[in-house]
Order: sequence, then structure tokens, then C-alpha cells
Amino acid sequence: MRKSLIRFGVAGVAVLTLVTGCSSGGNDMGGMQHDSASAPAPAPGRQAADHNDHDVRFAQEMIVHHRQAVEMAKMVPGRSTNAKVLDLAKRIEGAQDPEIRTMTGWLSKWGAAPAASSMPGMDHGSMDHGTGMMTAEEMAGLGRAAGAGFDHMWTEMMIKHHQGAIEMSTTHLDKGSNAESKKLAQDIITAQQAEITEMQGLLK
Repeated sequence: MRKSLIRFGVAGVAVLTLVTGCSSGGNDMGGMQHDSASAPAPAPGRQAADHNDHDVRFAQEMIVHHRQAVEMAKMVPGRSTNAKVLDLAKRIEGAQDPEIRTMTGWLSKWGAAPAASSMPGMDHGSMDHGTGMMTAEEMAGLGRAAGAGFDHMWTEMMIKHHQGAIEMSTTHLDKGSNAESKKLAQDIITAQQAEITEMQGLLK
């Protein structure tokens, strides 16, 4: 009888040890699961933002800039008979109108204000002239000109306008983050520098 009790006691200890071991293992597994669940998720900052504040500003200001160039281009027919000036004006309008639509689409996608009357201080007369924008008085003077005088004035003004766009685009290559807007900035630099060279030739 005493031997039976001893065997039972030993067996009980073994069972208890086995159960305790399983329970401990379960706790370890639970601890592993907890550690896994609490592992830090990738920080949102690791996902590159598709644009920054300068991308927005570039689009807003370049839309205004392009609109004035298109306005100037539309003044050419009826005031000039120079085939080269007429052709250049047509190309400028044909290039910059689609770019305006592209940048307007970006602003809409980014939830940013459009670059129109909703941006105080961005009219022709008050925008920073370092960007090459013409004043209202300069635009009015161009509108009164015609013939060879118009061609000369228009060409000089458009060179200045293009130089401003190149300056804005060069700054954006350094400060922007959106790949599409930076590509557009580089395209503007390439195209408008070529047109400046062409216009400088016209003035000679």
C-alpha cells in the first residue's frame, strides 16, 4: 500500500511538471506573440511623400507665369507679319497651355488652391518681377504696338519672361520633391533656353 502511494506521488509530480512545462511554454509563445504584435510598424515618414510645399508653390506660380506667356502669344496674330515671330508664338502657346492643365491637375490632386484669383497678390502687376512677369503697364504698351515695333518689343519681353521661368524652374529642381513636377521644371529649362537663343537671333 505504501509503495503504491509512493508510485502515485512520483507520477503526480511528473504530470504536474509536464503541465507546468506546457503552461510555461504557452506563456513564452504568448510573450513572443506579444513582442511581435508590439513591434514598431514602418514609420509613415519612410514612405516618401509625393509632393512638398515647394511643389505646390511652383505649380501655383508657374500657372500664373504660363498664363501671361500664353496671353502674350495670343497678341501676336493681327499685330505681326513676321513669320518667325508668328511661328514662335504659336509654339509657345501650344507648349504652355497643356502644361497649365497638367499643373492645375496636380493642385487638384494635392488638395491645394488653384493659382487664379484665389491667390491674392499674384496678378500681373504685383508678382515678383524677378520671375520675369510683365507689369500691367508693359502689357498695355505691348497691346498698343504693331508691326516691326511690336515684334521687337514682344521678343525682348518674352526673353525676359522665359528667363524668369528658367529661374523659377532651377530653384524648383533644388527644392521640390515631386518627380513629375521636377521633370516639368527641367523640360521648361530645356525648351525655354532654346527659345531664348532663337529670340536673341531674331533681335539681331
